[in-house]
Amino acid sequence: MAAVPFVDLHAQYLSIKPEIDEAIARVIATSSFVRGPDVESFEAEYSTLMGAQHTVSCANGTDAIYIAMKALGIKPGDEVITTAQTWISTSETIGQHGAKPIFVDIDPVTSTIDVSKIEEKITSRTVGIIPVHLYGQMADMPAVMALAEKHGLWVIEDCAQAHLATIDGRKAGSFGNIATWSFYPGKNLGAMGDAGAITTDDAALARHMACFARHGGLVKGDHEMEGINSRLDGLQAAILNVKLPRLAGWTAQRRAIAKRYDAQLSGISGIALPTEVEGREHVYHLYVIEADDRDGLAAALKERGVPTVVNYKRALPFLPCYAHLGHRPEDFPVAYRLQDRILSLPIFAELTEAQQDHVAAAVREALA
Repeated sequence: MAAVPFVDLHAQYLSIKPEIDEAIARVIATSSFVRGPDVESFEAEYSTLMGAQHTVSCANGTDAIYIAMKALGIKPGDEVITTAQTWISTSETIGQHGAKPIFVDIDPVTSTIDVSKIEEKITSRTVGIIPVHLYGQMADMPAVMALAEKHGLWVIEDCAQAHLATIDGRKAGSFGNIATWSFYPGKNLGAMGDAGAITTDDAALARHMACFARHGGLVKGDHEMEGINSRLDGLQAAILNVKLPRLAGWTAQRRAIAKRYDAQLSGISGIALPTEVEGREHVYHLYVIEADDRDGLAAALKERGVPTVVNYKRALPFLPCYAHLGHRPEDFPVAYRLQDRILSLPIFAELTEAQQDHVAAAVREALA
């Protein structure tokens, strides 16, 4: 069969083409390109779906983290604890405030932050914790919140990969002071360009973040503070409004695909499959396996028409931009070991059974 795409955004578009085309045409006809009714509608509907009191839309998920920390009063010299394994947005925004990211090793089962190792990293300069719900499975938020309360720290949940994920029935984004979201096109809820949002139950924080993201004021020309320009485009909001009611169904499809992968690939020597921890509902933004010969497997799958991705090639402490921190492999043994083992297989809600069968067969053949 033809090569299987890693993610097929065009297939998703075709499944909702008339509504997407109508939404885009409406925005063009009304010239509602920056904020406007579609943005206001999206903020309201997203709050409802996520069970949050307030949604503040912004230009992208990276800005969301930056804005959230700004609202919480981060200062140069502060320390913020976060995970050793994720996309750099989480840590680079800490540095952009003049603060220092303090990395914690990851749990070997979930690849989320190892909560048992957080407390030893807390100092008099620590102001907050940013756990990341990596690949679509939530970090141990009850334990994170217990530590934050004990030490008087704020918590920002990085939910960029975890739309509708839950732990003990409670949704991602509902634990911390603030939650940040990305709607990058390949996310479980993706726009057709960059887009992001912040959710919180704190009205004062929500207003402050909305002001800061809109040049420091909610009324044009009335600047209450120096801010930045990070606004959600009307076109992206209109697209997200079409997709939002389908998110639960797409999530169910992702979970079904993951379970089918589990059944097809279980017991194969040389790989380990992702684990969904009891009480947590994984939404499988990514289906990440471990492989004894990761690069060899990736090459063999490519020959068989199956693209793969490494998310992420190097754990954050070992990136060149953090060389000045002097981290060693033994500081983060789990993250260091897994960075050369992890491999993401194709997964998206529109993945057909035939395509999935091809992927599974290719993995079995490559490892035979």
